[in-house]
Amino acid sequence: MSLTIRMAVLSATLLSVCTAASADPVQDARLEGSLQTALALNQMLNPFRIKVEVDGQQARLSGEVENGVERELAEQLALATRGIEQVDNQLRVNAELVERPLELRAYAQRLEDATLAAVIRARLLWSKATEKSPIEVQSENGVVTLRGKVDSAEAKELAGVVARTTDGVHLVNNLVSMDTAAMAKARETPVDATSGAQPSDGWVVDKIQTSFRFSRNLDGLNIKVASEQGMVRLTGEVVSSEQKTIAVDIAMQIIGVRGVDADLLKVATKVEG
Repeated sequence: MSLTIRMAVLSATLLSVCTAASADPVQDARLEGSLQTALALNQMLNPFRIKVEVDGQQARLSGEVENGVERELAEQLALATRGIEQVDNQLRVNAELVERPLELRAYAQRLEDATLAAVIRARLLWSKATEKSPIEVQSENGVVTLRGKVDSAEAKELAGVVARTTDGVHLVNNLVSMDTAAMAKARETPVDATSGAQPSDGWVVDKIQTSFRFSRNLDGLNIKVASEQGMVRLTGEVVSSEQKTIAVDIAMQIIGVRGVDADLLKVATKVEG
């Protein structure tokens, strides 16, 4: 074998080894699962059979949807998935496409309801007034039912507010009742008494930002949050004074928050046109 041929064989072998080494099937599978879940939870796309394949940073979508809007939406969801940079959109548009059976639609709705209930439970756990209250949350087609016992009327009202202001909720049945024994104990506890160790500022900031994102009343992306030993500072811009009040109220509810400074949270000025 000549030197030239040996060098060519060696180069091809090295290229093959490098390509195999750069492939990460575990990461590809993780991204496929993330995107498939996002498609399944989307109300416009869950009726359709969309196949997802990921190779590195590229996702390939195949299958059929009913119109071009759904085709474009699937591509946008893929690009919004962290780790995916390119999309090979092979989805075909079929205007006469028969939608998936109703039981599959019902399954997608159950997933959405389960996610919605989990979001509300998490927000209740982050709140000073409801962190220790055993409140059960159920969601059916966006109608949320709250059950359990709390130690004050304020806690009952706050639980309802948290549920009502969560994005995706259509109606709230607040069946939370008062626990007389817990109410008596709460009256013996000083108002300023802490329920545990002060959480880190990173935890406080994360929970406030997440609560903003889950709220139907706010554009959390335009609000910046900082905390120093529980003293929270909000900056950025909101569209109304009502939104500013809501942002402050949400921040004040979070465990570990000792005060909120919103002087630099500006209300957008309307431009007359």
